[in-house]
Amino acid sequence: MIVYPNAKINLGLRVLRKRTDGFHELETVFYPVPLSDILEIVPAKEGRISFKLYGMELAGNPMDNLCVRAARLLMEEYEIPPVEIYLHKRIPAGAGLGGGSADAAFTLRALNELFALGLNDETLATLAARLGSDTAFFIYNRPMLGGGRGEILSPVEIPSLQGYEIRVVTPPLFVSTADAFKGILPRERWEPSLFEPGAEMGLEQLLNLPVEEWRGRLVNDFERTVFAKYPQLADYKRELYEQGALYASMSGSGSALFGIWRRE
Repeated sequence: MIVYPNAKINLGLRVLRKRTDGFHELETVFYPVPLSDILEIVPAKEGRISFKLYGMELAGNPMDNLCVRAARLLMEEYEIPPVEIYLHKRIPAGAGLGGGSADAAFTLRALNELFALGLNDETLATLAARLGSDTAFFIYNRPMLGGGRGEILSPVEIPSLQGYEIRVVTPPLFVSTADAFKGILPRERWEPSLFEPGAEMGLEQLLNLPVEEWRGRLVNDFERTVFAKYPQLADYKRELYEQGALYASMSGSGSALFGIWRRE
């Protein structure tokens, strides 16, 4: 079975507060974009799980890859047989595009279909949340308002994006999500002068405004600290506006950025 795990962008990302469990409370809208990996899963011939990576290189032990972890999770929960996993990596790591999370979620979805487990999206999303904060989003793979660590999801409509196109830029730069969170200042600790216009509105309300009104209102809180450490990313964002984007932002904790243009 071959599937195509796609990337996501964040339309707005607010870091609200630090939680007692060490995680941060977030508010964001996840939005799927076409950039994708290629994932093939077949029953194992040798009676054990295996994993082979092609395309972009990934650091770490291949058997710790999220695809493998997802397969092991289903093997433990539902006693399915081992599989061979082949991943052609095209979504860069450390880009804030959720590539690893997408690979894990699509592994769960593919195994559910391959072995006719009959699991619904809610069950798969619960399993996916055990693998990563934004992994559950890729089970649904449609615009979702995310809360909590990113795993509390509710569908959202964004009619203002009709007639627009999104272009993603992936600078050759890895940004550690853990490091980005270490430098973040949650909104509960902000001085009043730090809040942007529209901060009193929820993201869903902001996204109902025309795209031309998003600039300066719809913000990604990680840009403050990530741009300070990697000023070249601010240059990329500036260039998107110079090229005519009506709105531009960093996705997640970076390094990818995206711009929105009116479709010709």
